[in-house]
Amino acid sequence: MSEGPAPVLRAEGLVKTHHGEGAPAHAVRGVDLRVARGEFVAVTGPSGAGKSTLLHLLGGLQRPDSGSIWLDGERTDAYSEARWAVERRKHIGIVFQFFNLVSNLSVADNVELPALLAGTPARRARAEREELLAELGLTGKERSMPGELSGGEQQRVALARALVNHPPLLLADEPAGSLDSRGTREVMRLLSRFHRRGQTILLVTHDARLASAADRVISFFDGRIADDAELDGAPPRGRGLSGVLELRD
Repeated sequence: MSEGPAPVLRAEGLVKTHHGEGAPAHAVRGVDLRVARGEFVAVTGPSGAGKSTLLHLLGGLQRPDSGSIWLDGERTDAYSEARWAVERRKHIGIVFQFFNLVSNLSVADNVELPALLAGTPARRARAEREELLAELGLTGKERSMPGELSGGEQQRVALARALVNHPPLLLADEPAGSLDSRGTREVMRLLSRFHRRGQTILLVTHDARLASAADRVISFFDGRIADDAELDGAPPRGRGLSGVLELRD
């Protein structure tokens, strides 16, 4: 293993098979992945390639059939559901395609809730919420309910909620998948802005425009990593369809 600081996220040998009607669906087939602090990594590939399943495994929303995940150097194999919930509150922000806002809570409450659940004092949670909503162009929407907002506004609220606890890692699952082209550009601009400030981001998307904002793009196909390359022209680090990645120091 390479020396140096532990990556924010590391996975080895992840396997996940979905069992339903018909033949088993092999969503993730032995994936190894490392994401260094401050990286913006996009995982792209066709619908059904297993991208979202991979992200759900990395965020503890699903459990792998085999393989291991490390967060900041700590192995998560023995994590309970409750422990994963704590990690998602404090250390992993997640943004979903369909926003997943609490429909009967105001914008302010949706953003503050994760901070309060993480033990942040109410005054500080309110200050964090005000700062994020102002930055995301949502000042004046605090009392609005999610259903009163446009899709782009709802996704900005979801981004504020995911970032309110300053998580080391942001996971974004098709964050522009239900938005129009203007909303897509908006999400791309905001992710780039937070990345420039040092936010580590792992983005799952089928949209080449969104992926172009990343500094590393992983091509995912049939549950495996097909390619892993820097967008600045550095040589690819993938090894065909083996799913093995090299770690930069």
